[in-house]
Amino acid sequence: MLIDFFYSLRKARLPVSLKEFLTLLEGLKAGVIGPSVDEFYQFARLALVKDETLYDRFDRAFGAYFKGVEQIDVALELPEDWLRRTLEREFTDEQRAALEAMDWDELMQTLQKRLEEQKERHEGGSKWIGTNGTSPFGHGGVNPRGVRIGGPGREKSAVKVWERRAFKDYDDAAELGSRAIQLALRRLRRFAREGAAEELDLDTTIHATAANAGLLDIRFVPERHNKVKLLLLMDVGGSMDEHVKAVEQLFSAVRSEFKHLEFYYFHNCVYDFVWKHNRRRHAERTSTWDLMRTYNKDYRLVFVGDATMSPYEILQPGGSVEYHNEEPGAEWLQRLAHHYPHCAWINPEPQGLWQYRQSIALVQQILGPRMFPLTLAGLEGAMRLLSK
Repeated sequence: MLIDFFYSLRKARLPVSLKEFLTLLEGLKAGVIGPSVDEFYQFARLALVKDETLYDRFDRAFGAYFKGVEQIDVALELPEDWLRRTLEREFTDEQRAALEAMDWDELMQTLQKRLEEQKERHEGGSKWIGTNGTSPFGHGGVNPRGVRIGGPGREKSAVKVWERRAFKDYDDAAELGSRAIQLALRRLRRFAREGAAEELDLDTTIHATAANAGLLDIRFVPERHNKVKLLLLMDVGGSMDEHVKAVEQLFSAVRSEFKHLEFYYFHNCVYDFVWKHNRRRHAERTSTWDLMRTYNKDYRLVFVGDATMSPYEILQPGGSVEYHNEEPGAEWLQRLAHHYPHCAWINPEPQGLWQYRQSIALVQQILGPRMFPLTLAGLEGAMRLLSK
């Protein structure tokens, strides 16, 4: 049970190491807690989580795994050597440093060769398409640059993903975590009275009534609407799964603040098409050229994404993880930035990690100083830039 618990924490993207897991088991064998789920929760969090910012993620993973369990048998008699062999695919820094990354052409040519030659399943190797190894092809292992095939990712280093991936639309009705998000967005407002005269104009009504010898003379004016037009392009799936809640809160706030709003999805980087609904993204696509022809320069363009991807996805034709794009993502980002002089990129990835993401640096080079973190201060900065 506890081995599966370890894997469920890793699946929830918690950086739990084998050493920390063995520490937990040693404590259980020593009898430091009783057979209580509450006591086990406190001890497991103490042993496995070293960063308090990850407590919420641990709580969600723990609750999902132990739902309905009231008591845990902690009388463990697992041979440590067997346990290590079961979990051992933890690679040392020396092993990682010894791995060499293939360039793009070599990677694609080698993959084609492996597909022609391989006849059976492999695990733990460095050459064939397999699992838990150092081969650039497969899943569950480690390689600085590879093609993920047949399973979930682990290192976020894949330059191609060979699977049909299903993404979910962001919920535009998500309950706002803070009204401050809406207040930050209100910096980008330009009001105009449009439409039918259906809102009471109190001041004019008072003056007209007074001028009419006290006889009531009711006056109406059109409602005031925010006339700013906003085009929202949102990254979805992959590494963005970690930021769904924050993006949904932003999306909900945007829907409530901007009357003239259009939104589309992309994955990792914008290429020659975007889509409106993730369930129909393979059947119903909108050409990026048509997007620019439909929505003119009056629109403010806002990208929402973590910009975390392989550099090939930005710089290389065919670099998309999902299909063969004829032009690199950098070309499309430059076109969009040129077409929409008022544009900004909102990044939900913590700003302290930006320096470790080569792809984020590339996007910043292309767009200039237009990337802002998904924080209240970042949103205010983006709105000030877009309002100029």
